[in-house]
Amino acid sequence: MSYTFQFGQILGYWPQFLQGALLTIKLSALAMVFGLTIGVVCALARSYGARPVAWVAAAYVEFIRNTPFLIQLYFVFFALPNIGVRLDPNTAALLAMSINLGAYSTEIVRAGLESVPVGQIEAGRALGLRRLQIIRFIVLLPAIRAVYPALCSQFVLTLLGSSIVSAIAAEELTAFANSLNMQTFRSFEIYLVVTAIYIVMAFGFRGIFAGFHRLVFANRG
Repeated sequence: MSYTFQFGQILGYWPQFLQGALLTIKLSALAMVFGLTIGVVCALARSYGARPVAWVAAAYVEFIRNTPFLIQLYFVFFALPNIGVRLDPNTAALLAMSINLGAYSTEIVRAGLESVPVGQIEAGRALGLRRLQIIRFIVLLPAIRAVYPALCSQFVLTLLGSSIVSAIAAEELTAFANSLNMQTFRSFEIYLVVTAIYIVMAFGFRGIFAGFHRLVFANRG
């Protein structure tokens, strides 16, 4: 069986590939910010909140971690309109990605919180710091530093998992690739190009995370 590669035809669509990649980066970056925020809040709720609040946070985490992301995405995009909440595909994708990442970030951050030595917390109390001050100045930063590599890995998984949002026609990279494939039927070339773009984006994010680590954590040993 012979196959003639025609990358020239596919690469002629580079502006659309670039547009899809940029939207993928935008969705992923925003989901990382919102997801980490959710994760920190829920981790603090589980570790230091009142019991009912901790239960709610735990239920959220277990619900998200034990259901497929695709179902969560469909729920946001197809089910919420039944109660009057209508979102465009990109917004629905961002919301679903943030909620999903938030659950996984919760457990990662909570592991970091539990790794902080009790002696540091006791020292803060001895200095007369209030609970919120202890969390802010003594607990949170060392906790994030301890689990930073795990968070970064989860962030990259979010970037790669963003391809699923093509199922609701969010206009990211995979959605464009699928559309182009239906027009040209050059599946091999299209998905090789898309694979290369995802690899570049993943390594790019890893480089940014490494730089952020050096900037924020390196001198706080």
